[in-house]
Amino acid sequence: MSKAKSDKVSPDLDTPTDLPPAAVEKISAALNVLLADAFALYLKTKNFHWHVSGRHFHDYHLMLDDQSDAIFASTDQLAERVRKLGGTTLRSIGQVSKLQTIKDNNEEYVPPREMLRELMEDNKHMAAAMRKAHELCDDHKDSGTAGLLETFIDETERRTWFLFEASRQEGSNAA
Repeated sequence: MSKAKSDKVSPDLDTPTDLPPAAVEKISAALNVLLADAFALYLKTKNFHWHVSGRHFHDYHLMLDDQSDAIFASTDQLAERVRKLGGTTLRSIGQVSKLQTIKDNNEEYVPPREMLRELMEDNKHMAAAMRKAHELCDDHKDSGTAGLLETFIDETERRTWFLFEASRQEGSNAA
């Protein structure tokens, strides 16, 4: 039985860990917010992938498809990390909507450049949240989660960079 035993975790899901219960609770909570944001960002990226238009359609369509695949791939790793620690993770779209900090975009039409800029800002937001979660992991000596977050931070920064470059005005370093 784990030290992380709490009223929130069914005995059938009690995963052994050497982390103190408070660390499991705090890290799991931070990862669940990141997971909710990953689902929100995945769906927004897919939405823009499906609805992008204009002269750069092909390039943007493919880039957003690649980015959405990478974001979706992170969801399983984040959720499984929570479970490895002895925590529980998201169970529904309702939980996602309660925890997400990435805002949805339900507009009927979004110009392509605005799509890219919005996704760039959302990815910057995700990277900042991951860094904050990384600090929490460092505080609790959770190197496994910290290492996973380092990889995701790098991937998120790459998406941010690509979105920035794709959204720049011609002949200008301005975004």
